[in-house]
Amino acid sequence: MRRKLLHTPEGVRDIYNRECARKLILQENLHDLLKKYGYGAIETPTFEFFDIFSREIGTTPSKDLYKFFDREGNTLVLRPDITPSVARCVAKYYEEEEFPVRLCYMGNTFINNSSYQGRLKETTQLGAELIGDNSVEADAEILALVVYALKVAGLKEFQIGVGHVDFFKGLVQAAELEEETETELMELIFNKNFFGVEELLDALHISEPLKELFFMLGNICMPEDMIKRAKELSADYPVILNALERLEALNYVLKCYGVEKYISIELGMLSSYHYYTGIIFAGYTFGSGEPIVKGGRYDKLLTYFGKDAPSIGFAVVIDQLLAALSRQKVKIPIHDHGVLFVYQEGKQKEAIQEAQKLREQDKCVSLVKWEEQKTQEAYEEYAKRMHISEVLFL
Repeated sequence: MRRKLLHTPEGVRDIYNRECARKLILQENLHDLLKKYGYGAIETPTFEFFDIFSREIGTTPSKDLYKFFDREGNTLVLRPDITPSVARCVAKYYEEEEFPVRLCYMGNTFINNSSYQGRLKETTQLGAELIGDNSVEADAEILALVVYALKVAGLKEFQIGVGHVDFFKGLVQAAELEEETETELMELIFNKNFFGVEELLDALHISEPLKELFFMLGNICMPEDMIKRAKELSADYPVILNALERLEALNYVLKCYGVEKYISIELGMLSSYHYYTGIIFAGYTFGSGEPIVKGGRYDKLLTYFGKDAPSIGFAVVIDQLLAALSRQKVKIPIHDHGVLFVYQEGKQKEAIQEAQKLREQDKCVSLVKWEEQKTQEAYEEYAKRMHISEVLFL
């Protein structure tokens, strides 16, 4: 029983010492970046009422939520996602605000994944939300921030795939697909099975322009000439055309930020989050099979909480990012300025006073009373294990 108490439940893990230090430094660097762009900090509760993450709002299936009850019998959940919580806060505290609200956050999220998926059930997210601005400039600012954040983290090679939910929705409407066929098609696209997509389309009686547009779902990068071709094909389908024009305008503003080389238009991008209404995106790099960042536009989410405000945001999955940095051998500098101050019997007062002086000089001091049976070398080895750079004896 005692040995069992040393282990964590499946899907969670301890982070300590150097790894924890690297995580804290990374989070601080990213938070500092967001502050420079005017994003104020917000902290929301770790658990909320179930309705904040209900099916209607559309974040995580109920079976994947950690649910429990309070004293009054209300159903509560550990948050699987922080964006709906931020939306609730803005609707409550910025109800009358007509100008944009920029907020950033950092916190842990909880999803009760199946064990075979091999994913962590508790992860740390750091993100930003730009609320009250429906412009393409707001889209570009958020995407530029994503690029800058990954560069600040130390990544050099990564790609952000950008799509638009209305491209797929518009295709489904134009082709008049039944719900069952739409679900099957989405499943094929999620699994990147574009041969299956082609087979499914061949069995449907749809026009050649629409079929060609459907085939574009398989392109992981849409150059400008292909966007132009897609616009020609969608001339009779305003929902599709508007999505393409938005992506085209977005690409122009991204060039003003100088981040366009990190962005690729991916029309087949879909999201399991139902609250997205415009552009959606996900970022990938070597050493991570999961997205290290994800986000999108959610212009209707705040209406569930009583405020009509278009919004867009992103979340960096800190744990995935750290894993990718480690696999790419990208180091997060940790400066060891620590001092181990070992004092002998009878010198306690002097040692405490000297340690205080060092701490006033911004040094990190660990005080240890010398045990007679231990050698100087033992304390020096102990300092190395604790990553303390300097040892003083008194």
